[in-house]
Amino acid sequence: MKYTWKSMICGCSTNRETSPLPEFEEMMMNEEAEEEEEDKEKEKKEKVLKQTASFTRLSLSDFSNPKVALCMEDISNSLVGGSKLYVFSFAELRVMTQNFARINLLGEGGFGPVYKGFVDDKLKPGLKAQPVAVKSLDLEGLQGHKEWMAEIIFLGQLQHPHLVKLIGYCYEEEQRVLIYEYMPRGSLENQLFRRYTATLPWSTRMKIAIGAARGLAFLHETEKPVIYRDFKTSNILLDSDYTAKLSDFGLAKDGPEGEETHVITRVMGTQGYAAPEYVMTGHLTTMSDVYSFGVVLLELLTGKRSMDDARPYREQSLVEWARPMLKDPNKLDRVMDPRLEGQYSRSGAHKAALLAYKCLSHHPKPRPTMTNVVALLDSLQGFQDEDAFASGTFVYIVPNENAAVRPVSDDGKGSGSGADEEGEGKRSGDGRRRRNPRQHGNRGLRHRIKLPLSHLVTYSDPALYDTFSNGGDSPVSTPTSFRKPKEQL
Repeated sequence: MKYTWKSMICGCSTNRETSPLPEFEEMMMNEEAEEEEEDKEKEKKEKVLKQTASFTRLSLSDFSNPKVALCMEDISNSLVGGSKLYVFSFAELRVMTQNFARINLLGEGGFGPVYKGFVDDKLKPGLKAQPVAVKSLDLEGLQGHKEWMAEIIFLGQLQHPHLVKLIGYCYEEEQRVLIYEYMPRGSLENQLFRRYTATLPWSTRMKIAIGAARGLAFLHETEKPVIYRDFKTSNILLDSDYTAKLSDFGLAKDGPEGEETHVITRVMGTQGYAAPEYVMTGHLTTMSDVYSFGVVLLELLTGKRSMDDARPYREQSLVEWARPMLKDPNKLDRVMDPRLEGQYSRSGAHKAALLAYKCLSHHPKPRPTMTNVVALLDSLQGFQDEDAFASGTFVYIVPNENAAVRPVSDDGKGSGSGADEEGEGKRSGDGRRRRNPRQHGNRGLRHRIKLPLSHLVTYSDPALYDTFSNGGDSPVSTPTSFRKPKEQL
């Protein structure tokens, strides 16, 4: 039986001498409290949906309240920034990926498997034909619905040349899938560390560093700052011309607001990249990202992974081994990647090493902001490689243009002229040839010159990623909880 305000008031008025029953009073109070709670939830939901008109970016906390039941359509309509996310059905994803064929598998991370697919305007009107990366949530993996939502909330609103573009999503029963732009050169991790890949030239490494730094600076400078929290080489994706873009926002957090100085959160990330103060206290700031950037910059300089148990004990942690040498220009050669063969500007490399040293400070205050990092890296682009070839030369022997050419007779022997015989030397009594002393030292008609190795610099093959796409070259790598990289497990 359902009681209403009207029935209870009428029931009480029939007998003025009798007070309302205790259970009626309790029911009235409960119903009033429920109505007030419903009104509050309705107001909060309307506030979230109306924020689009004010062009204020929605934060993850706006959707974290489980009592505010927002459907995916509400979320898509409330996202700001001019983005339009396409909603895909799971059947459409099967068509795009050829039923998730193994040949289209690009890789697999903590979030789940990633497949290469193709979409055109016939499948989705208004969407241009293009290859895409389809990332499916592993229901038994390390990440879940919250990380999936974080990707949509952040990448659905944040647009920048150095952030990977989120095209759409699939939310169908238990399926949670994200569709991104396809990055043909895969991750920086694969380009920098994987075997049988061409060595990244110095200029390309600096281009990648600047692009990644600009992506981080954009996140830190937004009206509501975003802390990336999982900056590492596997989350930096490269397009065909090595433009770096940040991907995988599953662990991203909204930065502190107002007078707050940090965000307290559970420690998550990848060993070797997380800032020491964050690991010890759980206090998260934008300076935590700066430290992680310093680790990646050091990897670009050295060509070594941040953590590697296969190295000698003192060198297993790249930061602990290399940081003390970054300030000393005389020790720069011990740090730099030997695969570069000296093909870099020593002055520019020293500046980059000093920047990495500052970013890797044990305390957050001495670290530069990402805006300052971008400014310093931009200044390095003007450095001329006048000393780039000082340590790498090779000997090339060319013929002497002024040398005389000995005529050859029909029988293949020399013409026997006196000048030629003198040039070839004389034979001793036993028939052996004696070298002319005047020609000893220059090996006859040749001389030596030294040339730089500039023509030997090898750039990566554009088709390299497609060739090795089945080897784990994933264009969308996913963050994992705080643990060792997959290679170390």
